[in-house]
Amino acid sequence: MRVLAAMSGGVDSAVAAARAVEAGHEVVGVHMALTRNRAATRSGARGCCSIEDAGDARWAAEILGIPFYVWDLSEEFEERVVADFLSEYRAGRTPNPCVRCNERVKFDVLLERGLALGFDAVVTGHYARLRGGAVAGRPGEANTLELHRAADAAKDQSYVLAVSGREGLSRALFPLGDAPSKAAVRAEAERRGLPVADKPDSYDICFVADGDTRGFLQRSLGAQEGNIVSPDGEVLGTHGGYFGFTVGQRKGLGLTRPAADGRPRYVIETRPRTNEVVVGPAELLRRTVVDGKDLVLLDSPDSLADGVGRQDVTVQVRAHGRPVPADVTVDAAAGTLHAVLRQPLRGLAAGQSVVVYGGDDGGRVLAQATVA
Repeated sequence: MRVLAAMSGGVDSAVAAARAVEAGHEVVGVHMALTRNRAATRSGARGCCSIEDAGDARWAAEILGIPFYVWDLSEEFEERVVADFLSEYRAGRTPNPCVRCNERVKFDVLLERGLALGFDAVVTGHYARLRGGAVAGRPGEANTLELHRAADAAKDQSYVLAVSGREGLSRALFPLGDAPSKAAVRAEAERRGLPVADKPDSYDICFVADGDTRGFLQRSLGAQEGNIVSPDGEVLGTHGGYFGFTVGQRKGLGLTRPAADGRPRYVIETRPRTNEVVVGPAELLRRTVVDGKDLVLLDSPDSLADGVGRQDVTVQVRAHGRPVPADVTVDAAAGTLHAVLRQPLRGLAAGQSVVVYGGDDGGRVLAQATVA
Protein backbone atom coordinates (compact mmCIF):
# COMPACT_ATOMS: atom_id res chain seq x y z
CA MET A 1 0.00 0.00 0.00
CA ARG A 2 1.25 3.49 -0.83
CA VAL A 3 1.08 5.65 2.30
CA LEU A 4 1.90 9.21 3.25
CA ALA A 5 3.64 9.49 6.61
CA ALA A 6 3.03 12.76 8.44
CA MET A 7 6.39 13.51 10.08
CA SER A 8 6.26 16.31 12.62
CA GLY A 9 9.89 16.03 13.64
CA GLY A 10 9.08 14.23 16.87
CA VAL A 11 9.76 10.70 18.05
CA ASP A 12 6.18 9.42 17.68
CA SER A 13 5.77 10.23 13.98
CA ALA A 14 9.28 8.96 13.22
CA VAL A 15 8.63 5.56 14.82
CA ALA A 16 5.18 5.38 13.17
CA ALA A 17 6.82 5.93 9.77
CA ALA A 18 9.46 3.31 10.58
CA ARG A 19 6.79 0.76 11.48
CA ALA A 20 4.96 1.50 8.23
CA VAL A 21 8.16 0.85 6.28
CA GLU A 22 8.75 -2.35 8.22
CA ALA A 23 5.18 -3.48 7.44
CA GLY A 24 6.04 -3.39 3.74
CA HIS A 25 4.22 -0.23 2.72
CA GLU A 26 5.60 2.18 0.15
CA VAL A 27 6.14 5.18 2.43
CA VAL A 28 6.72 8.84 1.58
CA GLY A 29 7.40 11.28 4.42
CA VAL A 30 5.93 14.77 4.52
CA HIS A 31 6.41 17.56 7.04
CA MET A 32 3.61 20.09 7.34
CA ALA A 33 4.90 23.65 7.68
CA LEU A 34 2.05 25.27 9.56
CA THR A 35 3.33 28.74 10.40
CA ARG A 36 3.83 31.69 8.07
CA ASN A 37 6.71 33.12 10.09
CA ARG A 38 9.19 30.36 10.81
CA ALA A 39 11.52 32.74 12.65
CA ALA A 40 8.79 33.52 15.17
CA THR A 41 8.18 29.91 16.06
CA ARG A 42 9.54 28.83 19.40
CA SER A 43 12.68 26.73 19.60
CA GLY A 44 13.58 24.00 22.07
CA ALA A 45 10.82 21.62 20.89
CA ARG A 46 8.09 23.16 23.06
CA GLY A 47 5.53 23.33 20.27
CA CYS A 48 4.67 20.96 17.44
CA CYS A 49 5.99 23.25 14.68
CA SER A 50 9.20 24.61 16.15
CA ILE A 51 11.91 25.86 13.86
CA GLU A 52 14.09 22.75 14.13
CA ASP A 53 11.30 20.24 13.50
CA ALA A 54 11.51 20.14 9.69
CA GLY A 55 15.21 19.35 9.94
CA ASP A 56 14.60 16.59 12.47
CA ALA A 57 11.91 15.07 10.27
CA ARG A 58 14.17 15.16 7.21
CA TRP A 59 16.97 13.50 9.15
CA ALA A 60 14.67 10.70 10.31
CA ALA A 61 13.41 10.16 6.74
CA GLU A 62 16.99 9.85 5.47
CA ILE A 63 17.74 7.17 8.06
CA LEU A 64 14.57 5.30 7.06
CA GLY A 65 15.51 5.63 3.38
CA ILE A 66 12.20 7.15 2.31
CA PRO A 67 11.46 10.19 0.11
CA PHE A 68 10.72 13.34 2.08
CA TYR A 69 8.93 16.60 1.29
CA VAL A 70 7.92 19.73 3.14
CA TRP A 71 4.41 20.96 2.36
CA ASP A 72 3.47 24.55 3.10
CA LEU A 73 0.07 24.33 4.77
CA SER A 74 0.38 27.65 6.57
CA GLU A 75 -2.52 29.24 4.69
CA GLU A 76 -4.85 26.35 5.51
CA PHE A 77 -3.64 26.33 9.12
CA GLU A 78 -4.19 30.06 9.48
CA GLU A 79 -7.70 29.90 8.02
CA ARG A 80 -8.94 26.67 9.58
CA VAL A 81 -7.23 26.66 12.98
CA VAL A 82 -5.89 30.07 14.03
CA ALA A 83 -8.83 32.08 12.66
CA ASP A 84 -11.26 29.61 14.23
CA PHE A 85 -9.40 29.88 17.56
CA LEU A 86 -9.74 33.67 17.56
CA SER A 87 -13.35 33.58 16.40
CA GLU A 88 -14.34 31.15 19.15
CA TYR A 89 -12.70 33.21 21.89
CA ARG A 90 -14.31 36.36 20.48
CA ALA A 91 -17.68 34.60 20.85
CA GLY A 92 -16.93 33.72 24.46
CA ARG A 93 -16.22 30.03 23.82
CA THR A 94 -13.16 27.94 24.69
CA PRO A 95 -11.93 26.05 21.61
CA ASN A 96 -9.44 23.19 21.44
CA PRO A 97 -7.04 24.07 18.60
CA CYS A 98 -5.51 20.58 18.58
CA VAL A 99 -8.93 19.06 17.84
CA ARG A 100 -9.45 21.55 14.99
CA CYS A 101 -5.93 20.95 13.63
CA ASN A 102 -6.42 17.19 13.56
CA GLU A 103 -9.79 17.57 11.85
CA ARG A 104 -9.14 20.37 9.39
CA VAL A 105 -5.44 20.11 8.56
CA LYS A 106 -3.78 16.87 9.63
CA PHE A 107 -6.62 14.81 8.19
CA ASP A 108 -8.76 16.89 5.84
CA VAL A 109 -6.03 18.76 3.98
CA LEU A 110 -3.30 16.14 4.20
CA LEU A 111 -5.62 13.32 3.16
CA GLU A 112 -7.15 15.36 0.37
CA ARG A 113 -3.74 16.10 -1.11
CA GLY A 114 -2.51 12.57 -0.50
CA LEU A 115 -5.45 10.94 -2.27
CA ALA A 116 -5.07 13.35 -5.18
CA LEU A 117 -1.46 12.18 -5.52
CA GLY A 118 -2.42 8.52 -5.50
CA PHE A 119 -1.73 7.59 -1.88
CA ASP A 120 -3.95 5.03 -0.19
CA ALA A 121 -3.70 6.24 3.39
CA VAL A 122 -2.06 8.60 5.86
CA VAL A 123 0.18 7.34 8.66
CA THR A 124 0.54 9.43 11.82
CA GLY A 125 2.09 9.07 15.26
CA HIS A 126 -1.21 9.39 17.12
CA TYR A 127 -1.90 7.04 20.01
CA ALA A 128 -5.23 5.39 19.18
CA ARG A 129 -6.50 2.11 17.75
CA LEU A 130 -8.74 1.38 14.77
CA ARG A 131 -10.66 -1.85 14.47
CA GLY A 132 -12.85 -3.43 11.81
CA GLY A 133 -14.54 -1.54 9.02
CA ALA A 134 -12.82 -0.02 6.03
CA VAL A 135 -9.55 0.61 7.84
CA ALA A 136 -6.90 1.39 5.25
CA GLY A 137 -5.34 -1.80 3.93
CA ARG A 138 -7.93 -4.06 5.60
CA PRO A 139 -11.25 -5.32 4.20
CA GLY A 140 -14.61 -4.47 5.71
CA GLU A 141 -17.60 -2.20 5.55
CA ALA A 142 -17.05 1.49 6.30
CA ASN A 143 -19.96 1.60 8.72
CA THR A 144 -18.32 -0.93 11.04
CA LEU A 145 -15.11 1.06 11.62
CA GLU A 146 -14.36 1.55 15.32
CA LEU A 147 -12.06 4.03 17.05
CA HIS A 148 -10.68 2.83 20.40
CA ARG A 149 -8.44 4.22 23.09
CA ALA A 150 -4.73 3.47 22.83
CA ALA A 151 -3.10 0.75 24.90
CA ASP A 152 -1.21 3.47 26.79
CA ALA A 153 -3.95 5.41 28.59
CA ALA A 154 -1.51 8.19 29.50
CA LYS A 155 -0.85 8.96 25.82
CA ASP A 156 -4.29 8.15 24.40
CA GLN A 157 -5.38 10.62 21.69
CA SER A 158 -8.74 9.17 20.71
CA TYR A 159 -10.35 12.29 22.23
CA VAL A 160 -8.80 14.63 19.64
CA LEU A 161 -9.27 12.15 16.78
CA ALA A 162 -12.98 11.54 17.31
CA VAL A 163 -13.98 14.66 15.38
CA SER A 164 -12.48 13.19 12.19
CA GLY A 165 -15.33 10.69 11.92
CA ARG A 166 -15.39 7.38 10.14
CA GLU A 167 -14.72 8.77 6.67
CA GLY A 168 -11.48 10.46 7.65
CA LEU A 169 -10.33 7.67 9.94
CA SER A 170 -10.98 5.00 7.31
CA ARG A 171 -7.91 6.26 5.44
CA ALA A 172 -5.67 6.51 8.52
CA LEU A 173 -3.10 4.20 10.09
CA PHE A 174 -2.00 4.59 13.72
CA PRO A 175 0.96 2.21 14.20
CA LEU A 176 1.51 3.34 17.80
CA GLY A 177 -1.97 2.46 19.03
CA ASP A 178 -0.74 -0.75 20.66
CA ALA A 179 2.50 0.71 22.05
CA PRO A 180 2.66 -0.06 25.78
CA SER A 181 4.23 3.29 26.74
CA LYS A 182 6.03 6.37 25.47
CA ALA A 183 9.20 4.99 27.06
CA ALA A 184 8.89 1.92 24.84
CA VAL A 185 8.51 4.11 21.75
CA ARG A 186 11.62 6.10 22.70
CA ALA A 187 13.56 2.87 23.24
CA GLU A 188 12.44 1.64 19.82
CA ALA A 189 13.54 4.90 18.22
CA GLU A 190 16.95 4.50 19.82
CA ARG A 191 17.27 0.91 18.56
CA ARG A 192 16.40 2.11 15.07
CA GLY A 193 19.03 4.84 15.25
CA LEU A 194 16.50 7.67 14.92
CA PRO A 195 17.97 10.99 16.11
CA VAL A 196 14.76 12.13 17.85
CA ALA A 197 14.69 9.32 20.44
CA ASP A 198 15.30 11.72 23.34
CA LYS A 199 13.49 14.76 21.94
CA PRO A 200 11.08 16.28 24.50
CA ASP A 201 7.35 16.06 23.91
CA SER A 202 5.64 19.08 22.38
CA TYR A 203 3.12 20.98 24.47
CA ASP A 204 1.32 24.31 24.62
CA ILE A 205 -0.47 25.90 21.66
CA CYS A 206 2.03 25.76 18.80
CA PHE A 207 1.09 29.11 17.23
CA VAL A 208 1.41 31.01 20.53
CA ALA A 209 5.17 31.41 20.34
CA ASP A 210 5.82 32.59 23.91
CA GLY A 211 3.16 30.46 25.60
CA ASP A 212 1.21 33.57 26.67
CA THR A 213 -2.27 32.78 25.35
CA ARG A 214 -3.91 35.81 26.95
CA GLY A 215 -1.28 38.11 25.46
CA PHE A 216 -1.74 36.51 22.03
CA LEU A 217 -5.49 37.05 22.23
CA GLN A 218 -5.14 40.68 23.28
CA ARG A 219 -2.63 41.39 20.50
CA SER A 220 -4.89 39.70 17.95
CA LEU A 221 -8.29 40.92 19.14
CA GLY A 222 -7.27 44.18 20.78
CA ALA A 223 -7.35 45.11 24.47
CA GLN A 224 -10.90 45.81 25.66
CA GLU A 225 -11.13 46.96 29.26
CA GLY A 226 -14.14 45.61 31.10
CA ASN A 227 -15.35 44.61 34.54
CA ILE A 228 -14.85 41.51 36.64
CA VAL A 229 -18.10 41.00 38.50
CA SER A 230 -19.66 38.69 41.08
CA PRO A 231 -22.70 36.56 40.17
CA ASP A 232 -24.96 39.29 41.64
CA GLY A 233 -23.30 42.03 39.57
CA GLU A 234 -20.91 43.59 42.09
CA VAL A 235 -17.84 45.06 40.34
CA LEU A 236 -14.72 43.44 41.82
CA GLY A 237 -12.06 44.60 39.38
CA THR A 238 -11.20 45.19 35.74
CA HIS A 239 -9.64 43.20 32.91
CA GLY A 240 -8.20 43.72 29.44
CA GLY A 241 -10.68 41.58 27.51
CA TYR A 242 -13.18 38.84 28.39
CA PHE A 243 -11.57 36.56 25.78
CA GLY A 244 -8.45 36.27 27.95
CA PHE A 245 -10.32 34.16 30.51
CA THR A 246 -11.68 30.62 30.50
CA VAL A 247 -14.35 28.99 32.61
CA GLY A 248 -12.80 27.36 35.67
CA GLN A 249 -9.76 29.64 35.72
CA ARG A 250 -8.52 30.57 39.19
CA LYS A 251 -5.12 32.18 38.72
CA GLY A 252 -4.39 35.45 36.95
CA LEU A 253 -7.67 37.16 37.81
CA GLY A 254 -5.89 40.27 39.07
CA LEU A 255 -8.26 40.81 42.01
CA THR A 256 -6.85 42.81 44.91
CA ARG A 257 -9.31 41.80 47.62
CA PRO A 258 -10.46 38.31 48.61
CA ALA A 259 -14.01 37.07 48.80
CA ALA A 260 -15.88 37.91 51.99
CA ASP A 261 -15.78 34.26 53.07
CA GLY A 262 -12.11 33.91 52.17
CA ARG A 263 -12.72 31.20 49.58
CA PRO A 264 -10.98 31.31 46.19
CA ARG A 265 -12.83 32.69 43.18
CA TYR A 266 -13.10 31.04 39.77
CA VAL A 267 -14.26 32.23 36.37
CA ILE A 268 -17.89 31.12 36.11
CA GLU A 269 -18.67 32.61 32.71
CA THR A 270 -17.62 35.28 30.22
CA ARG A 271 -20.10 37.70 28.66
CA PRO A 272 -19.01 38.93 25.23
CA ARG A 273 -21.90 41.38 24.82
CA THR A 274 -21.07 43.32 28.00
CA ASN A 275 -17.35 42.44 28.12
CA GLU A 276 -17.76 41.08 31.64
CA VAL A 277 -16.00 38.23 33.42
CA VAL A 278 -18.12 36.62 36.14
CA VAL A 279 -16.27 35.05 39.07
CA GLY A 280 -17.58 33.09 42.02
CA PRO A 281 -17.12 30.06 44.29
CA ALA A 282 -16.21 26.61 43.01
CA GLU A 283 -19.68 25.12 43.46
CA LEU A 284 -21.03 27.35 40.68
CA LEU A 285 -18.80 25.47 38.24
CA ARG A 286 -20.54 22.14 38.80
CA ARG A 287 -22.45 20.83 35.77
CA THR A 288 -24.62 17.74 35.58
CA VAL A 289 -25.94 18.22 32.03
CA VAL A 290 -23.96 18.61 28.80
CA ASP A 291 -25.51 19.60 25.49
CA GLY A 292 -23.53 19.32 22.30
CA LYS A 293 -23.89 20.42 18.68
CA ASP A 294 -22.16 19.54 15.37
CA LEU A 295 -22.51 15.85 16.19
CA VAL A 296 -20.03 13.34 14.74
CA LEU A 297 -21.31 9.77 15.06
CA LEU A 298 -18.90 6.86 15.15
CA ASP A 299 -21.68 4.48 16.13
CA SER A 300 -25.37 4.23 15.28
CA PRO A 301 -27.96 6.46 16.99
CA ASP A 302 -29.79 3.29 18.09
CA SER A 303 -26.70 2.10 19.92
CA LEU A 304 -26.48 5.31 21.89
CA ALA A 305 -30.19 5.27 22.62
CA ASP A 306 -29.88 1.72 23.92
CA GLY A 307 -27.01 2.89 26.10
CA VAL A 308 -29.11 5.34 28.12
CA GLY A 309 -28.73 4.41 31.77
CA ARG A 310 -25.87 1.96 31.15
CA GLN A 311 -22.78 2.30 33.30
CA ASP A 312 -20.40 1.63 30.42
CA VAL A 313 -21.31 4.88 28.65
CA THR A 314 -19.04 7.75 29.68
CA VAL A 315 -18.26 11.26 28.48
CA GLN A 316 -14.94 13.09 28.43
CA VAL A 317 -14.55 16.86 27.95
CA ARG A 318 -10.76 17.30 28.00
CA ALA A 319 -7.95 15.52 26.19
CA HIS A 320 -6.82 13.76 29.35
CA GLY A 321 -9.86 14.44 31.46
CA ARG A 322 -11.66 12.00 33.72
CA PRO A 323 -14.35 9.96 31.95
CA VAL A 324 -17.69 10.46 33.71
CA PRO A 325 -20.59 7.96 33.62
CA ALA A 326 -23.58 9.48 31.85
CA ASP A 327 -26.93 8.84 30.20
CA VAL A 328 -26.51 9.92 26.57
CA THR A 329 -29.00 10.46 23.77
CA VAL A 330 -28.39 11.85 20.29
CA ASP A 331 -30.50 13.37 17.56
CA ALA A 332 -28.67 12.46 14.38
CA ALA A 333 -30.97 14.55 12.17
CA ALA A 334 -30.46 17.69 14.27
CA GLY A 335 -26.79 16.94 14.91
CA THR A 336 -27.13 17.27 18.69
CA LEU A 337 -26.16 15.33 21.78
CA HIS A 338 -27.59 15.41 25.31
CA ALA A 339 -25.77 13.89 28.30
CA VAL A 340 -26.99 13.67 31.88
CA LEU A 341 -23.94 13.14 34.08
CA ARG A 342 -23.96 10.68 36.95
CA GLN A 343 -21.10 12.64 38.52
CA PRO A 344 -20.79 16.44 38.24
CA LEU A 345 -18.05 18.04 36.17
CA ARG A 346 -16.35 21.34 36.96
CA GLY A 347 -15.30 24.08 34.58
CA LEU A 348 -17.20 22.93 31.50
CA ALA A 349 -17.09 25.65 28.82
CA ALA A 350 -18.89 26.19 25.53
CA GLY A 351 -16.63 25.30 22.60
CA GLN A 352 -14.97 22.33 24.25
CA SER A 353 -15.14 18.91 22.64
CA VAL A 354 -17.26 16.25 24.35
CA VAL A 355 -16.55 12.64 23.42
CA VAL A 356 -18.73 9.65 24.31
CA TYR A 357 -17.11 6.30 25.09
CA GLY A 358 -18.68 2.86 25.51
CA GLY A 359 -18.29 -0.74 24.47
CA ASP A 360 -17.27 -3.80 26.43
CA ASP A 361 -14.11 -2.20 27.81
CA GLY A 362 -15.43 1.37 27.86
CA GLY A 363 -12.75 2.45 25.40
CA ARG A 364 -14.67 2.62 22.14
CA VAL A 365 -15.56 6.07 20.79
CA LEU A 366 -19.27 6.34 20.07
CA ALA A 367 -19.71 10.03 19.26
CA GLN A 368 -18.22 13.50 19.47
CA ALA A 369 -19.81 16.94 19.66
CA THR A 370 -18.99 20.54 20.55
CA VAL A 371 -20.29 21.77 23.89
CA ALA A 372 -23.07 24.25 23.17
